[in-house]
Amino acid sequence: MIVSVVSMPGGTVTRTDMSEARQRLAESDFLLVDIQLPDEPTPEEQPIVHQLGLEPERLTWFGRAGEPARAEFLGDRAGFVVPVIEGDQVAHVHAVVTERQLITVHRGPVRALAGLTARLGQERPPDTAAVLFLLLQDALETFRRNAVQALLAVEDLEDEMFEQRRPEQIYRLARLRRRAALLHHSLLPYLQVTDELFTRRMLSRSFPEERQRLAREFQHAARLVLTEIESLQDAARRAFASHASLVSGEQNGVINRLAIVSTIFLPLTFLTGFFGMNFSYLTNELESRAVFWLLAVGLQASVLFVALYVLHRTQIWRRLRDEEGPEERRRSEGTVSPHARRTGRR
Repeated sequence: MIVSVVSMPGGTVTRTDMSEARQRLAESDFLLVDIQLPDEPTPEEQPIVHQLGLEPERLTWFGRAGEPARAEFLGDRAGFVVPVIEGDQVAHVHAVVTERQLITVHRGPVRALAGLTARLGQERPPDTAAVLFLLLQDALETFRRNAVQALLAVEDLEDEMFEQRRPEQIYRLARLRRRAALLHHSLLPYLQVTDELFTRRMLSRSFPEERQRLAREFQHAARLVLTEIESLQDAARRAFASHASLVSGEQNGVINRLAIVSTIFLPLTFLTGFFGMNFSYLTNELESRAVFWLLAVGLQASVLFVALYVLHRTQIWRRLRDEEGPEERRRSEGTVSPHARRTGRR
């Protein structure tokens, strides 16, 4: 367990233990206490509310693993469970704010809180409510950065698919789609509970004007982040549709080629089946080698020539060539573009 105490407005950070943090909470004003718990809870771990001397009956959820998103007003304090993107996972920061202190608890390191501590000395927020909104904005920023990064990855992947489709692209696209679903699933319930809390508080006359402004700014930023995540989901669905369209186009090309092969060999199959019958005329009259070469080989060659001529005149070959991408045509011609040579593509 790592306990950090930040004295405000100067932003001086002090590493301490739980007993000293409890004492400073009882004596000091304008204080930020950040507690980092182990990644996995231990059986002998005592509730944080008991260790800090808080009211356990009102904060039973505080510091407990697996808590969902939360935002509630508790009379003289407010409690939040804030989702934060940490690497590839969603971490949850538990926060309790009063007029004098802000206490945060989380499992494992959270870079958003480290950035918040660094900003306190520069921005010098006037009260703990302002510090809380800085924390909420930083948590939103982690979702926004991840959504933008994933959106750019989807667009690059879609461009790669149109240049040259490869099997691993669909797996990368599926991971990005799951990433978008994780962001949306984690952020949407949190925004619903915070909107409900802030809307109800802004209707109260006792809610200060400055805090109403901070709440409106947070709600506006939250809607923008949610829109970006929904744009990421739309882009992922569009990329899947593009991949399906490319696969369908390739399948149509294969079907067209099979139809051409069938057109060529269907008359030949008919000829071989016809001359393979045991009719008396075929067995008695067509006995010379010249007749065999004329009817068996010559007739088949004539049919093949006529079929190829008809395909050429109807420009079917050209349509099939147009269906091929630039990479396939370069491979068929034995040439590679400079860009493909630099990237190692053939």
